[in-house]
Amino acid sequence: MIAFFVQIKCQLGKSYEVAGELADAEIASEIYSTAGDYDLLVKFYVPADTDVGHFVNEKVQKVPGIQDTRTIITFKAF
Repeated sequence: MIAFFVQIKCQLGKSYEVAGELADAEIASEIYSTAGDYDLLVKFYVPADTDVGHFVNEKVQKVPGIQDTRTIITFKAF
């Protein structure tokens, strides 16, 4: 499995709706509300043969209310 994070900037007033939509889709491992430039930090696990770019494009960015994303690829857990 590959673990990666996506920071999500939501349209104004849409953070809870976006978080709920991601939770309902059951594609995220963890969803956090954050302060700063992005509204949510979401952790995903996908099979090793999954194209992360396509996953984010097709499963995450299409959620209504998302304005921008930033993907963070992780390499090793300590």
